[in-house]
Formats: sequence, C-alpha cells, structure tokens
Amino acid sequence: MSEKKQSTEATIAELFAKNRNWANAILKEDETFFQRLSQQQNPDYLWIGCSDSRVPANEILGMLPGDVFVHRNVANVVVHTDLNCLSVMQFAVDVLKVRHIIVTGHYGCGGVKAAVERQKFGLIDNWLRHIQDVQQKHSSCLQSLEGGSALVDRMCELNVIEQVVNVSQSTVVQDAWARGQELSIHGFIYSIHDGLLRDLHMSASSSEEVHACYQVALAAVKERVERRCGELDSGC
Repeated sequence: MSEKKQSTEATIAELFAKNRNWANAILKEDETFFQRLSQQQNPDYLWIGCSDSRVPANEILGMLPGDVFVHRNVANVVVHTDLNCLSVMQFAVDVLKVRHIIVTGHYGCGGVKAAVERQKFGLIDNWLRHIQDVQQKHSSCLQSLEGGSALVDRMCELNVIEQVVNVSQSTVVQDAWARGQELSIHGFIYSIHDGLLRDLHMSASSSEEVHACYQVALAAVKERVERRCGELDSGC
C-alpha cells in the first residue's frame, strides 16, 4: 500500500472516529435525541449563508441539528435564476413552514474580496459578477473608501442587504406573504474575529416593509463609511 493511500485512509478513519465521539457526546446529554430527530424536522429558521468553513450556521446560533434549515453558497448570494437556492427556499417555506429566513454574510468574505479586487479564478468569476453588480449600484456610497478591509467589509454588508431584497422579491416569499403566511426575512453579518452576529437592520415581514427597512439599512452603512473617512482624515 502506498504512503499516500495510507495517509488518506488514516484521515478518513479519523473523521469516523470524530463522528462516533460526537454522537456519543450527544447521547450522554440526551439519550433520546437521535430518536426524536429521526421522526421529523421542524425548524423555524432557514439560514442562507456563505460556504466558508468558518461560518457554520448551527454552531453560530447555538442550536442543535434539526433547528435550522441551511443553504450555503459562495458569498451568500440569492439569484432569481438559481434553482438550487429557490428550491431550498420553497421547501423551507411551503413544506417546513419556517417563520424566518436569515441571510448571513461575514466580514472578510473571500468571495466578496475577490469580486471587489477583480481577481480572476475562472468559472466562479461569473458567480462573483453578482457582487460586482452590488458594488456598481452603490459606487457613490463607497467611492470615498480607497480599498482594503474597510471597503470589503462595507461591501459584505451591502451584499447581505441586497440579497435580502432578492429573497423578498422571489415568488416563494411573495406567494407566502400573499396568502398571509407568517414569514420574516432578516439580514445579519458575522465576525469571525469575535464570533458575534450583527443585525444590519434589514428585516421585513411584508412587501410593504421592505423599502423602508432597505433605506434604514443603507443609511447605517453610509454612516459607517463616513465615520471611517472621518477617522482617516483625523489621522492625517
């Protein structure tokens, strides 16, 4: 057996060992947990987040398996032609009857950074074009930021805000609201540096609320941009 194959098998064996340890730890806390979990899933939340391995939905929210229905992609983008994302949303809303859809980005997002810096990676460049569209839309707000982490972080926030709007405009959400189903959409952002979520004040429970929340959320981002510029000016 080759050394490479032995290393691979050892790595996979370690994963199974960790899985057994995790399952045993859960059973020590609650011996009926998996029995209950196998009967049905009844989450109140759909989490639409980034694929980044450092941003796991359940752990961030302090919830167990079964509490959160999850969809993840690079840079937590919601596109109206993405049948994968739309199918997840429809199953969550129409079948599971979730009451909250949470779009969560994170500061320092690699996808957002690549889009802002116009880095080239191949196929994914087409996906990141959606983020560049967000940047172009809000160019007047961002023009005073020369670049770096401040620009990326504001873009991470704006990206979440725009994706919440996209969720609200989907037929899945529009139909749910039209039939009077209880459903709210929220925009959060997560910091890997301290493990905390921030509310971007982009929450709506009806079509009528979306525009007003959008203006409030954008005003907050603009304020952070202006504050950053003020800090730079005072340091000169």
